[in-house]
Amino acid sequence: MFYGLNNFIKKILPKRLFYRSLIIVATPIIILQIIITVVFFDSLWIKANKGMTRSLVSEIRTLYEIYQSDQTPKQEILDIYNKNFDFVVRLKENEIFPTKIPERWYSPMDRSLRRELKSAFPNSYWFDTTSYKETVYVKIKYENGFLQVFFPKNKIAPSSARIFALWITFPGLLLIFIAIVFLKNQTRPIVNLARAAEKFGKGEFVKEFKPSGASEIRQAAYEFDRMRKRILVHLNQRSEMLSGISHDLRTPLTRLKLQLALLKQQDLAKKMSDDIEEMERMLNEYLEFSRNQKSEDTEAININDLIKDIINKYDNNQVSAHLEENPEINIRLNAIKRCLINLIDNGLSYGKKVEIITKKTISDLIIFVDDNGPGIPEKEYQNVMKPFYRIDKSRGQNKSGVGLGLSITNDIIRSHGGSITLEKSPLSGLRVRISLPL
Repeated sequence: MFYGLNNFIKKILPKRLFYRSLIIVATPIIILQIIITVVFFDSLWIKANKGMTRSLVSEIRTLYEIYQSDQTPKQEILDIYNKNFDFVVRLKENEIFPTKIPERWYSPMDRSLRRELKSAFPNSYWFDTTSYKETVYVKIKYENGFLQVFFPKNKIAPSSARIFALWITFPGLLLIFIAIVFLKNQTRPIVNLARAAEKFGKGEFVKEFKPSGASEIRQAAYEFDRMRKRILVHLNQRSEMLSGISHDLRTPLTRLKLQLALLKQQDLAKKMSDDIEEMERMLNEYLEFSRNQKSEDTEAININDLIKDIINKYDNNQVSAHLEENPEINIRLNAIKRCLINLIDNGLSYGKKVEIITKKTISDLIIFVDDNGPGIPEKEYQNVMKPFYRIDKSRGQNKSGVGLGLSITNDIIRSHGGSITLEKSPLSGLRVRISLPL
């Protein structure tokens, strides 16, 4: 039972820290205001209203009894009431007494007046508190007419209620506003830290990150910045080492090619030249892999325009596209371009046709790259993403690669915060599914 209640509370509560903190701060203020308001209206306003209404009805009752007595000077007493009690009293003879009362059941003033008049004049009263803004109109049945009484509303309604409502509401709103300002300042460093971590996770360049906020948040931001710098140093060292080794190996290969050109045994020279060319292709892929590790600024790109530019470099009969929308996405242009070229070249190496499809969802951009080649066994889907892994079976007829194509592609997509999966293609070959966050 408590587990279900706990899950229900988690579902209805807001997910963001700012709104949860605001609830923690604002809830006690609102509850305190409600308690004070209930106590005020119950013990002060309603009781004062009841006492004032009872006193006023007693005055009207006295006036009514004076009219019923034949020994009192009615007009003189009536003039005194109008003068000293701020009443307007008239005797309406031969007038029809109304039966329907335009009363408001939700109004404490109407309830108190109804209760006291009913006690003093059973079934012989009528009142109206809505027709006049500051005046109450009361009719008391008398002989063949009625006694008409006008008096100010402040005689039965304490004026302090509005002042109290103002002072109980304004400070509460002011405190909540101050809480919102302070909470914004406290949660902003957390939001900035999360954004910096997200950008760094996507491989984007993060400018110098400045820790701010409370000491705990500053400590977390400081440690994140140190971790980011250590990772960047590690990546740069790896890329520079691989690039340096690949570059240095090109010099002896060039010398070997020159020596082979002078070799008289042409058959042997041809075989050795093929081996050297394969080594050069391998070095080129190593250099491409190292270039992929270097940082590149992101920019807003229309992915469909990029795909069209890439396809124009190929034979239209080999590569086709079905582009549904024109979504803009923040990407590293050269990296994504290299990724798509790798996939197209890979598809054309093992098949004769490549088809590219784009699809936009609420939060992601999906790119499908299909080919009609022999495909990859499902058990090899994870292995082909590893660097330098090559399949010697269905797709292994092409020996020119060194197993870095899909690894580079996977690296690029994951550095953008996306994902890449391999599936069976509708063209009977391999389908590469790329998902990039918008």
